[in-house]
Amino acid sequence: MSFKLTVNWQSSPSEEGEFNRDHEVKFGTGQTIQASSAPEYKGNADKVNPEESLLAALSSCHMLTFLAIAHLKRLPVASYIDNATADLGKNDAGKVAVVKMTLAPKVTFAEGITVDEQTLAKIHEKAHANCFIANSLACEVDIKH
Repeated sequence: MSFKLTVNWQSSPSEEGEFNRDHEVKFGTGQTIQASSAPEYKGNADKVNPEESLLAALSSCHMLTFLAIAHLKRLPVASYIDNATADLGKNDAGKVAVVKMTLAPKVTFAEGITVDEQTLAKIHEKAHANCFIANSLACEVDIKH
C-alpha cells in the first residue's frame, strides 16, 4: 500500500528579500488544502502548517485505531473529540523538531455503555501501539484521557 499527494508552490510577489510560503497540498483523494509555514516562520496564520498536519495525522490515526478496537470489543462510541497539541523544541541531535505530541481525547460511549478507566486506558494503549503514524514518529507521544 502506498499514498500520494502533490505539493504545489508558485512564486508570487512578496517583501524584498523574502519569499511567499503559501502553497497547496492536493491529496490522492482529490481533496486540496491551502497551506503555509507557521506564522512564527513567516507563514500565513490562515492556512494549515506542516506541524499541524503532522499532529492531525497522529490524532486521526489514533482515533481511527481506537474506534476499530472499541468496535471489536462491542463498545459502541457515540463521540470522540481530541484537543491535541504539538511542541517544537530541540531533539537529541540539537535540531529543531516536534519533540512531543499530546493527545487529549474525550470519548463518550453509546447510551447504556459503561467503560471503566482501566479498560479505557488499555484501549488507548493498544490504539497507540497499533497506530501507523505513531509507529512512524521519533518524538514522545503522551495520551491523556
